Amino acid sequence: MKKIITVVGARPQFIKAAVVSRHLRSLEGMSEIIIHTGQHFDPNMSEIFFEEMEIPKPDQNLGINSRNEAAMTGEMILGLQEIFNDIRPDMVMVYGDTTSTLAAAIAARKSGNRLSHVEAGLRSFNRSMPEETNRILTDHVSDLLFCPTKHAVSNLLREGFNHEEQKIVLSGDVMLDAFMFYRQKSLERVSSSIDGIVEKGNYVLLTLHRQSNVDDTKTLSQLLHAIGKLSRSIRVVFPCHPRTRKKMELIEVENGIELIDPVGYLDMIKLLENCEMVLTDSGGLQKESYFAGKFCLTLRNETEWVELVEGGFNFLVGGKLDQLETFYENLGSREWNPQSHLYGNGNSAKIIADEVVTFLH
Repeated sequence: MKKIITVVGARPQFIKAAVVSRHLRSLEGMSEIIIHTGQHFDPNMSEIFFEEMEIPKPDQNLGINSRNEAAMTGEMILGLQEIFNDIRPDMVMVYGDTTSTLAAAIAARKSGNRLSHVEAGLRSFNRSMPEETNRILTDHVSDLLFCPTKHAVSNLLREGFNHEEQKIVLSGDVMLDAFMFYRQKSLERVSSSIDGIVEKGNYVLLTLHRQSNVDDTKTLSQLLHAIGKLSRSIRVVFPCHPRTRKKMELIEVENGIELIDPVGYLDMIKLLENCEMVLTDSGGLQKESYFAGKFCLTLRNETEWVELVEGGFNFLVGGKLDQLETFYENLGSREWNPQSHLYGNGNSAKIIADEVVTFLH
């Protein structure tokens, strides 16, 4: 029996792991153990995802959160290394670019375990982002690199990666798999907590959580002021991350921004399906906006998902906050012309599971 340890810690990783775990657990001779670092600890940011996405509850939860990046990384490495040494997995699997990702990658290497990285090869080319450091270091110590796009493969090849030392696989994006699968479940739901919000109609969906945007009160205030001006023309619905809400208590917020509690993935799909467009600093939501057929205004100066910018689906407005209303008005009449297979065909999880099995045998 081959043992896989999957390490997750944050909302996007729960979603990605859900679809891959389903395939791994269906394969004969494979056993998966899920370790939750505890990085997202609010029930609306964590527990609800395991429940509604039918992911097996984590076998262990390290409960590490509410510390600075260095402290969390160190504690996670120690906790995970102890688990890896005890279980001795055949492979450790990590997702994305969070603190949990990097800690698990380092712990796996220190414990002599093989490592696979789902969502490898992404680059923003902004070294000031903690996520950029996490993804670069994780890629360089991984054995299997699952790239969601051709751009991601090109990034690795440009950095000198080669198939002799590490296996690079163009897998497509597991987020597309998840969106396709859970979109149907969202449609089948009889009711949810956000039905009243959706029924009012005509809104922009906002998410805001990135450290560079929310940690500095001056930056956050400027963002919310610009978004507040937009909210005079169109409702802005904001499922607010607990960390962001805490920062917002220190500044004045435009009344037109409609704050709601964080929502589960099924409700987020419903909010996406019914909004006019998306305003976000999230990497994952940029893609989900595309999957849902919605234009996205990204509150950053750069993005890892360059194909969306090149295709005219995503617009970087980090340095153009004074033009938010103009962007909104211009996109309102723009025709949506999707491109096929930017992120695969929705079978990325199967490709990843099959490649892991082949690699281990």
